[in-house]
Amino acid sequence: MKFIFFGTSAGRPTKQRNVSALAMEFENDNKWYLFDCGEATQHQILKSRLSSAKLDTIFITHLHGDHVYGLFGLITSRMLDKITKPLTIYGPKGLKDLISSVVDIRFEHLGYKLIINEIYAGSEIIFDKFRVTVLPLMHSVECFAYYIKENDKSNKINQEKLIKDGLNPCALYGDIKKGKDVEFNGKKYKAKDYLLEPILGQKVIISGDNAEPEILCPYLENLDLLIHESTYIQDIFDNMETKYMHTTAKNLAVISQKYNIKNLIATHVSPRFTTNEPILNEIKQYYNGNAFVANDFDEFELKGGSVKLIDD
Repeated sequence: MKFIFFGTSAGRPTKQRNVSALAMEFENDNKWYLFDCGEATQHQILKSRLSSAKLDTIFITHLHGDHVYGLFGLITSRMLDKITKPLTIYGPKGLKDLISSVVDIRFEHLGYKLIINEIYAGSEIIFDKFRVTVLPLMHSVECFAYYIKENDKSNKINQEKLIKDGLNPCALYGDIKKGKDVEFNGKKYKAKDYLLEPILGQKVIISGDNAEPEILCPYLENLDLLIHESTYIQDIFDNMETKYMHTTAKNLAVISQKYNIKNLIATHVSPRFTTNEPILNEIKQYYNGNAFVANDFDEFELKGGSVKLIDD
């Protein structure tokens, strides 16, 4: 799985950061997925290696402007580019009214099918390579996190053992992968003797704005990757006259450590920070796992339960 950050700023863009948007793609796939679509997301996509023509689905965490105002331009530009591939958008109640108040969403106007699904906490959405569970968050408006579980890979066979036992690669391998016993040259091959242990799918949470990360329990336990906002450091938050419903680096780190989260990527950084150091330093005080603070256009790969930043 790969993740590309198109926007990592909280609330408004800065010279270094755009507002929230994150791409996700899977190995050997011809499509990709977008989480949130802040203002100017389509500009960010144009600067990346991804194509709007291959965008399959958009997941919106909540209806604050820094997470949705880019939808209108993106939807319309697909029409101007004569992209005919359908586009599906999932998000909270009110999403369809918001979009249709700005864009004519009829097929006759867009030239492609736009499917808008208003979902709720507890919804499950099944795709060919993964499934999504919608989780509630603690914010000033209805807000979601998306728990993504890759499908387990359970049809791997021990080819080396089969060859050693006298069955070279052939069509019978397909039957064994399906759990069927086979016979060749008078010898029986029991599928259970040659099927490898399933490779468990990786588990990821992509969170919207959230005042309390622990609300995501029990999905946090031994999670492969948590992508979560870290708007403030604790000292700044403690001294704010008005407390907004966002997470501090300390709170995020403490919860990540408590639940043995393997990898953490912090995003949605307050515009007051011109570098990642304050956020990252505070996270590392309380969390011993693999931690990053994302910048715009950072690309990460999650493979084998470990995350690495892909260099250009």
